[in-house]
Amino acid sequence: MLDVVVVGGGPVGLYTGLLLRRAGLDAVVLERRTERSRHSRAIGIHPPALAALDAAGVAAALVSRGVPIREGIARSRGKHVAGVSFRDLPGEHRYVLAVPQAVTEEILEAVLDDEYPGTLRRGVTVGRVRDTGDRVFAEARTDGADRLLESALVVGADGARSAVRDAAGIRAPGLTYPDCYVMGDFADTTTDGASAVLYLETGGIVESFPLPGAVRRWVVRVARPVERPTAEGLATLIAARTGMAVDPGSNSMLSAFEVRSRLARQLVSGRIALVGDAAHEVSPIGGQGMNLGWLDAEHLVPIIASSLRDGEDVGRRLQSFHTERREAARRARRMAHVNMALGRPLPSAVLDLRNRLFAGLIRIPAVHAGVTRAFTMQ
Repeated sequence: MLDVVVVGGGPVGLYTGLLLRRAGLDAVVLERRTERSRHSRAIGIHPPALAALDAAGVAAALVSRGVPIREGIARSRGKHVAGVSFRDLPGEHRYVLAVPQAVTEEILEAVLDDEYPGTLRRGVTVGRVRDTGDRVFAEARTDGADRLLESALVVGADGARSAVRDAAGIRAPGLTYPDCYVMGDFADTTTDGASAVLYLETGGIVESFPLPGAVRRWVVRVARPVERPTAEGLATLIAARTGMAVDPGSNSMLSAFEVRSRLARQLVSGRIALVGDAAHEVSPIGGQGMNLGWLDAEHLVPIIASSLRDGEDVGRRLQSFHTERREAARRARRMAHVNMALGRPLPSAVLDLRNRLFAGLIRIPAVHAGVTRAFTMQ
């Protein structure tokens, strides 16, 4: 019998599996995809998550492949509105690290495979998950063959449409927001270097973040869903709203998305626990989701390890995980509300007034410190 089966081999599942194995537990990570996805959505790693990754010995590899963002700049109609610096944050990591999700997964998978070969099992689809009270049985299908895996616990790290969550009968009501975005990566033609830039415009926000390899990610709020985004269309939007020119021919990633939010009623059901988007889906604006998942795992694994080692009632011990991490997700969701509200279209006069108020407030040291801590999940 295994100690833990982790369902989902994305960045959160890989990190969870690594922590479990380092805690001396017999764990496997099951991933439906046969290969890593090359589509990069999440790029921002915040200081608390960097500290957790540092403790796991993987932060240095990520930093070597990423861009540390040490300041954010707000502009409107071509003029500087305000700036925030992360250099005075507490701790060692006084920046937000921008690194493509595909690179993050590559590094985590390489470390896991190097230290614990065979832990990650690709091409495995998990069906029914049954908790019998003293163990959990998971139906796993590989190459058309079914196998029943027996473990002390199952951790669902299988995303917003979590099969594990559904199998556990955990409700996760969802909300859809009136916020739609188009996102793309282009060669960096700006002079903004390693700074993040927010363009506060009447038509809605435009966000711009540096990526490795002289690439810049652009995220534009739009009035309605875009079913088939094009590089040319996104470049036109960026130019019209900000005056910045990007080369459509240099586009390396393109995506459009609507914003949804989901928070599981319970993060634990018996011997089944949820982490990451399976437990809480928040707006990608602000980049909190992946970070939340890593911090879930950091909290969860010591509880699992000590409970199994000491023979304690793991279900009871997991309730503290549910209470603390669900509250953390609620805070993140509130922050996401603020992020999206700041990006919505405003009449010119209202936008000008808000920009002046923001510029004045951010000069107050206490306000500046509060803003930087809030936007870096501290």
